Amino acid sequence: MKRSTRRILTTHTGSLPRPQDLLALMTAKEAGEPYDREALNTSIRSAVAAIARRQTAAGVDVINDGEMSKPGYSNYIKDRMSGFEGESVGLGSGGAPRIGDLQEFPEYAARLFPVGTSILKTPACTGPISYQDTRDLNHDIANLKEAALGVKAEEVFMSAASPGVISLFLADHHYGSHEAYLAALADAMKTEYQAIHDAGFLLQVDCPDLAMGRHIQFNDLSVPQFRKKAALHVEALNHALAGIPAESVRLHLCWGNYEGPHHRDVPLKDILDVVLKANVAAISFEGSNPRHEHEWRVWEDVKLGGKALIPGVLDSSCNFIEHPDLIAERIVRLAGLVGRENVIAGSDCGFSTFAGFVVVDPNITWAKLNAMAEGARKASRELWRKATRAPAPRKPTKRTKHKASKSRMRRR
Repeated sequence: MKRSTRRILTTHTGSLPRPQDLLALMTAKEAGEPYDREALNTSIRSAVAAIARRQTAAGVDVINDGEMSKPGYSNYIKDRMSGFEGESVGLGSGGAPRIGDLQEFPEYAARLFPVGTSILKTPACTGPISYQDTRDLNHDIANLKEAALGVKAEEVFMSAASPGVISLFLADHHYGSHEAYLAALADAMKTEYQAIHDAGFLLQVDCPDLAMGRHIQFNDLSVPQFRKKAALHVEALNHALAGIPAESVRLHLCWGNYEGPHHRDVPLKDILDVVLKANVAAISFEGSNPRHEHEWRVWEDVKLGGKALIPGVLDSSCNFIEHPDLIAERIVRLAGLVGRENVIAGSDCGFSTFAGFVVVDPNITWAKLNAMAEGARKASRELWRKATRAPAPRKPTKRTKHKASKSRMRRR
């Protein structure tokens, strides 16, 4: 994984706005309606090529496919693995009842996640899991390889769901224990992780379960109890990543990409030591929204152990376009704690986490990414200027020594 050795690099979390023609085909597929598979594949390939060009044009250095092919960052695996069937059961009616911070605000929850407005399908695990169909994975890899050839990017990444986040969205009705379910998911996801790595891409594992899981999946547990669950999830992830160098992997951590109260979020300081045990090169985390921006100070007393940080300098759940000066400030203050080479600017979360569920206007999304690039340039100027601001004192010459001697004589 590249570091910010010459300037602050920029990236984002993964999902980007999908074009309307692609959304129409994806919606039909998810609804079980007739659709043209070849037309869907063509639309995905075209969208990936266009999104790659647009990222680099916006000043994004480390790009991806925008997750164009996926109906959701976590539930897409239902189409690639055996063992998932039946109706959607994951988040409950309307998508809100299991979300801890929204239980106290049911009226707002109904507005935020109205029934029937999303194509999010979350069937349960009802049988043995195996990664049986790699067609979509192979198409994703081929599309991104082709798109990357047409742009100049510092690096290319592809995201994949972690075993833990799959367990959060797709409930277990087969294995009977959380540990057994996680183990099966970890074994199955090895196929996808290895294929992405073998393709030459940087692998991003999406792990909202390590933070968001506290107020959704394990809402009834104490923080110490949740830490044990999170540790189990990290252990399963490391098992799935076995054989892939840590320098080829980055991890995304978040508390949920929705504009909710978030007053039930587990503090970063309570889970950070667990997260840092993941065998990855970088941690992507929320650093912009008003519930978590203050947590940058957590890194004052943390040893990264060789890891880099990808702080969110853009809030992905609101339509404010962050000022480049604010973005630069967020970058510089963190770089002052962990070193400029260990900071890559990013976004809090994706901008289209689930197809059809978009909070930020697509045009504003691109304006935000442009602002991030400008903010990173400002931060780079400040950080690299600081490094050269105090040059070493020059060695005295005979002339300067003579002047100093005459000055001392005059003072006498």
